[in-house]
Amino acid sequence: MKVAILAEGQFAPATAKTAIGVLRYAPLEVVAVVDSTRAGKDAADCVGVGAGVPVVATVDEAMARGASVLLIGTAAAGGRIPDAFRPGLARALDRGATVWNGLHERVLADPALAAAAKRGGANVRELREPPADLPIGGHRSRREGARVVLTVGSDAAVGKMTASLEIVAALRRAGERAEFVATGQTGIAIAGQGIAVDAVVADFIAGAAELMVCDAAERADWVVVEGQGSLTHPGFSGVTLGLLHGAAPDVMVLCHEAMRYGVKGYGDRQPLRTLREYVRIYEDAASWRRPPGYPPARVVAVALNTADVSEDLASATIAAASHETGLPAADPIREGPSGADRIAQALREAVPA
Repeated sequence: MKVAILAEGQFAPATAKTAIGVLRYAPLEVVAVVDSTRAGKDAADCVGVGAGVPVVATVDEAMARGASVLLIGTAAAGGRIPDAFRPGLARALDRGATVWNGLHERVLADPALAAAAKRGGANVRELREPPADLPIGGHRSRREGARVVLTVGSDAAVGKMTASLEIVAALRRAGERAEFVATGQTGIAIAGQGIAVDAVVADFIAGAAELMVCDAAERADWVVVEGQGSLTHPGFSGVTLGLLHGAAPDVMVLCHEAMRYGVKGYGDRQPLRTLREYVRIYEDAASWRRPPGYPPARVVAVALNTADVSEDLASATIAAASHETGLPAADPIREGPSGADRIAQALREAVPA
């Protein structure tokens, strides 16, 4: 299966979150990125990953390179399909390509796209479509001995999925059986399975998380759950809390983007808290779900995203985060495996076998 990524006019670090995640982690053959405004460039020149993947101007060019799947590579707040994407989607569906959509708006809800899919006999995979029979949380216990890690954030879009995947890789390097639980559309595209919890009816978010964690715990000793949103984000906190209580983590890793000072979408109107405050907030909220007699769920490490700062400032930020919280801190991308290994070591020491 060969995949093209649609990111028309948006193939940049700030807007192509799904594309970047897939290019970095997915075991897929990506043959092109479609963005006419950056055509002729290499993907890595645009977003820092995907070296050797060309950016082309049209869906037809991508399909000429063998693409049979077109993945929508952006994830804007509100989840509407951008108008600039609709001609490319229609062309792909007309030609029989499968479309993978991680946005909230369903592709076939657009009559023009539905007609194109019918003409081309094309299929659509809705990555955010939740199962129909989800349970309410709090009724299922995971396998004894399995340890659950949840990445939590100071804000939305600070690198929780990236940290989760890097932690899984680090645990596996240490000889541990570890599984990644995808809770968002990009994670699902990478892992091939999961439930996008922000598309689940609120009463069933905890149940969806509990279901995935318990299933993963049958296959692994470490279950690393991809966090969503932030408890202090006005728009996303409900999803964050449902996921926190459904996952019922033993330990948490706090994720934060260096030099971000205001809540995403609110800026100066709502400044971020200190890292120390976030540790307290998440530990307090996790305790509401912790069974009596169990050790408290603790934040045991900080994963930083320092992509947009200099090497010297990144080092200073990592050191400052560790000093403020008293916890190991690392940037698992900038520092490479050694950064994620430090976080994994902190997890193993916090919850020994």
